[in-house]
Amino acid sequence: MTGTDVRTKAEDSGPGGYAAARLRLLTEGALSGPPRRTALAELTDEWLGGLFGAAAGGLPGVSLVAVGGYGRGELSPRSDLDLLLLHDGSDPGAVAALADRLWYPVWDLGLALDHSVRTPAEARKTAGEDLKAQLSLLDARHLAGDLGLTAGLRTAVLADWRNQAPKRLPELQQLCADRAERQGELQYLLEPDLKEARGGLRDATALRAVAASWLADAPREGLAEARRRLLDVRDALHLATGRATDRLALQEQDQVAAELGLLDADTLLRQVYEAARVIAYASDVTWREVGRVLRSRAVRPRLRKLARERSDFLRRAVAGDAKALGGGTPVAERSPLAEGVVEQDGEVVLARAARPERDPVLPLRAAAAAAQAGLPLSLHAVRRLAATARPLPTPWPAEAREQLVTLLGSGRPTVDVWEALEAEGLISRLLPDWERVRCRPQRNAVHIWTVDRHLIETAARASALTRRVSRPDLLLVSALLHDMGKGWPGDHSLAGEIIAKDVAARIGFDRADVAVVSTLVRHHLLLIETATRRDLEDPATVRSVAEAVGTQSTLELLHALTEADALATGPAAWSSWRGSLVADLVRRVSAVLAGDAPGEPEPVAPTAEQERLAIEAFRTGGPVLALRAQTGAQTETRAEPGTDARTAPVPEVEPSGEPLGVELLIAVPDQPAVLPAVAGVLAVHRLTVRTAGLSALSLPDDVDDGSVLLLNWRVAAEYGSLPQATRLRADLVRALDGTLDIAGRLAERDAAYPRRRGWVAPPPRVTVAPAASHHATVIEVRAQDAPGLLYRIGMALEKAGVRVRSMHVSTLGSNAVDAFYVTTGTGAPLPLEDAASVARVLEETLRA
Repeated sequence: MTGTDVRTKAEDSGPGGYAAARLRLLTEGALSGPPRRTALAELTDEWLGGLFGAAAGGLPGVSLVAVGGYGRGELSPRSDLDLLLLHDGSDPGAVAALADRLWYPVWDLGLALDHSVRTPAEARKTAGEDLKAQLSLLDARHLAGDLGLTAGLRTAVLADWRNQAPKRLPELQQLCADRAERQGELQYLLEPDLKEARGGLRDATALRAVAASWLADAPREGLAEARRRLLDVRDALHLATGRATDRLALQEQDQVAAELGLLDADTLLRQVYEAARVIAYASDVTWREVGRVLRSRAVRPRLRKLARERSDFLRRAVAGDAKALGGGTPVAERSPLAEGVVEQDGEVVLARAARPERDPVLPLRAAAAAAQAGLPLSLHAVRRLAATARPLPTPWPAEAREQLVTLLGSGRPTVDVWEALEAEGLISRLLPDWERVRCRPQRNAVHIWTVDRHLIETAARASALTRRVSRPDLLLVSALLHDMGKGWPGDHSLAGEIIAKDVAARIGFDRADVAVVSTLVRHHLLLIETATRRDLEDPATVRSVAEAVGTQSTLELLHALTEADALATGPAAWSSWRGSLVADLVRRVSAVLAGDAPGEPEPVAPTAEQERLAIEAFRTGGPVLALRAQTGAQTETRAEPGTDARTAPVPEVEPSGEPLGVELLIAVPDQPAVLPAVAGVLAVHRLTVRTAGLSALSLPDDVDDGSVLLLNWRVAAEYGSLPQATRLRADLVRALDGTLDIAGRLAERDAAYPRRRGWVAPPPRVTVAPAASHHATVIEVRAQDAPGLLYRIGMALEKAGVRVRSMHVSTLGSNAVDAFYVTTGTGAPLPLEDAASVARVLEETLRA
């Protein structure tokens, strides 16, 4: 049966004929989706047109107008009829009588009716006072009567909307935000409101209104399909329940899924979530663009004033009255964030010289930079990356892994940046297993998120716990992967262990790290389940956990992952009581594992190269540098007087051939303040320290009785190319003799770049590792990596009067994890009280 068959003229336009035709249309199933909604709207148009013609009796200056959802032709089985009886005001009594003859037949059929009777002036006045009424009139559609009257109102309402857009659009945005606060996010709710929740039909309508303002427009890809999907689900919900409801309740989801021909309720929810995600992301992008346009408009009057003043100034200059010329066409300021990534107008965009097709790490680098700065990724940048970026090799280069860790460790901004990448398919390209958990519902009252959002939430929560672990990179990646097994049948922990092994190896972790990640994923529920379900006084319980965990460092990671997972699940999953139970279990397991705690690493004999540099430094009395990098098969060396450059082991390189970092060897006669001097010089030259080691090297007996400090560091340029080795050595000499003001140089640079309001990193944490070494006191520092961090640590230790015997520094994503083996001036470990005091002062220094 077609829509035309339904509307046969054999039946009159009275209520009985319309009701019968409407029932056949909705129950016989020949039409569904958009064709059925269109047919229902046309059937209703014809019936109401007939009613109007019979009731108006040729009355002039009157028209019947469909508005709102009916105006858009989006009639679901139980939708309201939104009608406006428009008149020119010449005969109010006749219009009132006409309204009665129109409305009562509608009510007699039991149809919901939202009606009004107004002149064009009254309609415009109401729209000016009531934003919802104005939005409804934007979809006005003529049904019957005076076409000119309807057309005039439509033209006037659209003109009013466009003229008032700078004022009304912020009101509309606030309306959407308030509704989202009340109704929640459609893409995560188990019983969502298809219309009112964020990402629902109301937001889709708001995007149409923004487009009608001509001020901005929404991303169009997938938007119409997402809207159609939600309307189809609402149609099925109306038919399944027989009620005018937009709430997709749990008990009705199976029936709605069957009505739509879907496999089950989970498939239904996943399609709803996918549609909502498209609309929500389009809303974010659109409102950001509206804000940008409105800010630009607010600036224009000032720019015009400046232009007039400059014009007057130039005229005076021609007359010989000018003191100086300046100015020019204002351009958008672009501030560098990372290689190939800049900030412009409150968004993260690609640099003009960026080449995604040659730089496969660029998507992750841009995402990490955006999350660290607390800024959104521009839609244009994400789409360009999705369209042109090459896939990463397997395994990933080290920089890609580090950028992923930095992105995951950026806290709350990670969520928005991740969603931007996911909207354009970049996440599934980076992590193919992600597709199985994307938009996957969790039918558990404890969980408030879908599986994929829960994973990102867990990483965001884990970022605040990175100071508690020695390997924050493993914590963050495990947080991302811990529930990936929910996309597969069976025990998700067992399936997840297999996935984690594959993913961790693919993104470039070594075999030992892969084993840790897979263990964390396999046992991510072990602590919480044991602590809340087993007798902790039973030694067998604690031994079983210790055997599963294996090492103290893995236990440390598992404790943090357990807390992050629970916090990201929902308010019912974590409490102080649960936390205390888990902490008690961890304390008991830690006692069992204490015998396996690693001690100080055995000293490693220096290489011939290191020994040669040490001898040269001792004989010359100054620092000797070796700065070396290799790109592919091509060895790049930089050698100057007082420096050395010989072939080094090939470092990891980008597919483009650019080195991830270079090896920097420095030999310096043993003297105070070497660590802050070297770290400060590197910070001044914008060199990022990836790894660093410092050790005292005794000279051979046949040379002399002396000691040289050897620093073996891996560094990379923050922007651009590496400095010349001669410049590094010259500044290092000045730093050691006190003539280079490192603190002043760093302070000047910080003052030149205002702080961005991005993610607030967790505070640094400094601890003393008990019994970690018999020969020195081990002070561990865990902090947010930042320019000059190692310099500040070195200065604080220097002021504390301790001697750095050796150190082990690593940068994991945006986290610095450093261990300093310190002694007294006589070479003995620090007394416990002194060690605690040094740690406390160092932590206070880093917090300042």
